[in-house]
Amino acid sequence: MNKPFIPLSKPSISEDEITAVADVLRSGWITTGAKNAELEQLVCDITGARYAVALSSATAGMHLLLKALDIGPGDEVITPSMTWVSTANQIELCGATPVFVDVNRDTLMVEADMIEPLITERTRLIVPVHYAGAALDLAPLRQLAEKHGIPLVEDAAHAIGTRYDGQPVGQSGTAIFSFHPIKNITTGEGGMFCTDDGKLAEKIRQLRFHGLGVDAFDRETQGRSPQAEVLTPGYKYNLPDMNAVLGIGQLKRLDDLNNRRTEIARLYTDLLSEIDEIQPLQVPDYTMTHCWHLYIIRLDIESMAIGRDGFMQALKEKQVGSGLHFRATHTQKYYREKYTDTVVLPDTEWNSERICSLPLYPDMTDDDVYRVVDTIKQVIAETG
Repeated sequence: MNKPFIPLSKPSISEDEITAVADVLRSGWITTGAKNAELEQLVCDITGARYAVALSSATAGMHLLLKALDIGPGDEVITPSMTWVSTANQIELCGATPVFVDVNRDTLMVEADMIEPLITERTRLIVPVHYAGAALDLAPLRQLAEKHGIPLVEDAAHAIGTRYDGQPVGQSGTAIFSFHPIKNITTGEGGMFCTDDGKLAEKIRQLRFHGLGVDAFDRETQGRSPQAEVLTPGYKYNLPDMNAVLGIGQLKRLDDLNNRRTEIARLYTDLLSEIDEIQPLQVPDYTMTHCWHLYIIRLDIESMAIGRDGFMQALKEKQVGSGLHFRATHTQKYYREKYTDTVVLPDTEWNSERICSLPLYPDMTDDDVYRVVDTIKQVIAETG
């Protein structure tokens, strides 16, 4: 009898959270409302952020940021290619130019000395990425940004619950979180824009809902003021309450969810140390707390008869899921054709050909982890 499929990821949704969503559906107010405000406050409480703005996605947060900073044609934004394409897409769509920076070969994160040579008079923004749940080395990045007078905004899509030097990601500066179902906590779809800049938060809040002079949900009047006017053209990126209430329940369990992820990651690390063809990402040696959004390995494809894609297919055929986080943005068709002569990122490209994400979610059992590792051994033995 076939064993059940082990997926790459599966959200951990409790019965209490399902009930809370049903209660919102019965309440008569399902769009942005009191639960949205509660979610924003809870994120502030957990991260220490001064301001938090809930959005329909982290991508929406990047779009609104570029708009709020008036970034457009002629401007450059420095960001890694080793990330999901959404950031580069938003930069392109606003008419600016993504300047791709290489990453550390073993952590997949950018470092300050990699960014500085790429800064020009056209650089308007730096967007580094907290990767797989590990924290960027923020101190030198912040010093670099301050030195050149350029905003630094952290892509924290992987980093809810991550800490840097004892401080939660999102407490200082500006960070954008994702609450997509694959992430450590979810609102179904959604994101959160956190900042200590009150004017920027106000601008993001205004842009997320048509550019109105008041929010989609006024905390005093329990609804939109009838005299609200459009102060600037805006968008429709507000988060419904039926999504927000799910996030509230998830965030209240964040420590437990992340602790289980950590246990699974430690077991993987122990078991995979026996396999020469597998090299996990390195955990940075500076002070940080990993939230283990992803467990990423690199394959020794030179010693294997199949490449990374073949390896992932072989796992799937044996009822084990996997993921690719990520195929480097500059190798995607659009960016490859547009920037083919200007992008040279050796460590990004080396990893892009070899990385593979293993199943990791709080409801995994230790037996599931053993089965994943045993399956990896079988695939290597059969194809090596």
